[in-house]
Amino acid sequence: MEAIIKVEQLTHTYSINTPFERKALDAVDFDIYPGELLGIIGQTGSGKSTLISHLNGLLKPTSGRILFEGQDIWSSPALTRSIRFQVGLVFQFPEYQLFEETVYKDIAFGPRNMRLSPEEVDRRVRRAIEFVGLSPSVLERSPFELSGGQKRRVAIAGVIAMEPKVLILDEPTAGLDPASVESILSNILDYHRANEATVIIVSHSMEEIARTADRLMVFSGGTIPLSGTPQEVFAHSQLLEDLGLGVPQMARVFSRMRAMGVEIEPSVYTIPQAKEAFLRAYRQRKGGQ
Repeated sequence: MEAIIKVEQLTHTYSINTPFERKALDAVDFDIYPGELLGIIGQTGSGKSTLISHLNGLLKPTSGRILFEGQDIWSSPALTRSIRFQVGLVFQFPEYQLFEETVYKDIAFGPRNMRLSPEEVDRRVRRAIEFVGLSPSVLERSPFELSGGQKRRVAIAGVIAMEPKVLILDEPTAGLDPASVESILSNILDYHRANEATVIIVSHSMEEIARTADRLMVFSGGTIPLSGTPQEVFAHSQLLEDLGLGVPQMARVFSRMRAMGVEIEPSVYTIPQAKEAFLRAYRQRKGGQ
């Protein structure tokens, strides 16, 4: 399968030739594929936010390049502009960026900048509000009258309404209560399935990323020391701990059990997997009696 985004030797250095010079990304290489749900994890300052700002052309590489569907996104100003509609980026705490008089106008802002017809803008606004789980009745309300969780959904809907081929969300559940976390993750997964879109989630929550992503990339010091399926990544629990990252609670429990001599596979990291592993171990033990 051809990559939708290809990152080649991407390097970004802030404040070049000053005492504050800092390399945020160091010759990073990776591919992102159509329709996948990619999780990016790493400590604050590891390079995650710098990376995602490059993927839709908000930052220009110090060196290296980013290809979108085979084209260098900086090859022309027109292409760079179009990439910002095709690669949608939802920043952390996006509700702080709401500014229009009504929810409708806020969600419609991106599609209108795409110079779409009023009919197409309206279709996209109503489809986006449905995807994020809000009633159409909120469209004529002020976004500042809504709850924190509702504002977050409106902000995400504003990016979804542009119908990007790649949707990037930076800590989409940060600061929300557990019920809102589950609801927003469900909405994101619904959008991913319905549109067969590529979705990239940056998260500090190992629990969320473990049960959401198809593939993980671990960032540390502007590099990617570890990547793979969640099973492959969470099997390296000690390396993740050394990088200052946690692992899902189930992964820690089963790692401890293996250390105690219990024969159980190292790829368990969610509650459903743990249940199945226990049942399998029970059946094997019962069958051996």
